[in-house]
Amino acid sequence: MLWSLLSAEVANQNPVLLHGTTAAYFIAILLFILGIKMMSSPATARKGIHWAGLGMLLAVITAFVHIYFLGQSDPQLFLKLGLMVLMILIGTAIGWYSSLKVPMTDMPQMVALFNGMGGGAAAVIGYLDLLHGHGPVSLKVLAAAAVIIGATSFSGSIGAFLKLQRWISSRPITYPGQQLVNALLFLGSIVLGYLSIAGPTALNVNLFILLPLLLGILMTLPIGGADMPVVISLFNALTGLAVAFDGFALQNYTLIISGTIVGASGTLLTILMARAMNRSLFNILFGAFGKVQKGGEEEEKVMKEMSIDDAASILAFADKVIIVPGFGMAAAQAQHKVKELMEELEKRGVEVKFAIHPVAGRMPGHMNVLLAEADIPYDKLYDLEDINPEFETADVALIIGANDVVNPSAEWDEGSPIYGMPILQAYKAKNVFAVKRGRGRGFAGIDNPLFYLDKTYMLFGDAQKVVSDLVQALKKL
Repeated sequence: MLWSLLSAEVANQNPVLLHGTTAAYFIAILLFILGIKMMSSPATARKGIHWAGLGMLLAVITAFVHIYFLGQSDPQLFLKLGLMVLMILIGTAIGWYSSLKVPMTDMPQMVALFNGMGGGAAAVIGYLDLLHGHGPVSLKVLAAAAVIIGATSFSGSIGAFLKLQRWISSRPITYPGQQLVNALLFLGSIVLGYLSIAGPTALNVNLFILLPLLLGILMTLPIGGADMPVVISLFNALTGLAVAFDGFALQNYTLIISGTIVGASGTLLTILMARAMNRSLFNILFGAFGKVQKGGEEEEKVMKEMSIDDAASILAFADKVIIVPGFGMAAAQAQHKVKELMEELEKRGVEVKFAIHPVAGRMPGHMNVLLAEADIPYDKLYDLEDINPEFETADVALIIGANDVVNPSAEWDEGSPIYGMPILQAYKAKNVFAVKRGRGRGFAGIDNPLFYLDKTYMLFGDAQKVVSDLVQALKKL
């Protein structure tokens, strides 16, 4: 329908409407670009979300005005518009409720779900265009590409959500011939896509959208939880690509440009995060990283525990403390207590800095978002390259719920699965305090020799309680 509305024939019938629509979409596109640009900095990210949201609102209103004026001869026009408004209100209510009720610890799951919805919407648009559209073959090819990519992104994002929510195992789930099955599903999608273009019927178009839905789920199963940040970013890029293809198929420039921007930014972020782990995207998708290995005997090791009072005493008389946040801090919602600890240390003249690893947490920028929520100044957050040289001069590296991103096996053990991955070099600090809920391994399932060093001391317990106890102990000194 939108394709026909934007065709040259309609443009000739109502040039004023066309020019007005084009101008409104152009402004919406500028707002999208401005919003995404501002989201690249923590200091302006909130404003960027507002500007991008304003652009989306303008695009939606413009689409409604366009459809209303060009569809007045349709006797079911108001029914269709009413259903569209109803769906928008339902979606808005779900989004608004989720933003208020979903805790920050579950934000990665929500991002995965919402991204999946975008991919699903793109797949449905392509599906309907194949089933009912009458455009040229070249545009139908783009619609078919949108179906494959969008449906894969939708079901893959659902799979990521299930793993992050721990409704299915976060460990890699593999079975014999897995890659062959995925390859056959992809080839089957291509064949059915060709059939849907050449002679669309309800049967082959329905089968066409089902295969990539299954492919997306099966692609996610062998990916371990530690790789979820990269996977979420990848599916975000795929969603943007699917939207751009829909835009070409429908000749809608807003979809083309916004989809391209999202696809490009998601692709760049995926590449950067893969580099941050020193692994290829192929290895992340097909390497089953984090799969539990059975057999063999491990040397018995001991983690040394330290009392809260002793840890507080050392922190109080330190010159520099570097705090390394991880998902354990997020799970305990301890970011506000961490800010209290920072303020209490700074009252005593202690220099406090935060070390942020690119893949810490469960989604890109997870730690930055949590610390920003606690109003911790942006200038205290340092990236891996900037903070690593300072660990040698730090009296204490305080690790709060981080594990894999500080694992020195990445530098010491050539046989480790994470060997070569850039890490935060907390092991170089004079003392290492690790706040950890238990004695288990990290999300990647790999043992961490940092926790057994002579200078490392464990503070076992829930991160929020441990940090709160540290603050109280500091106040008593």
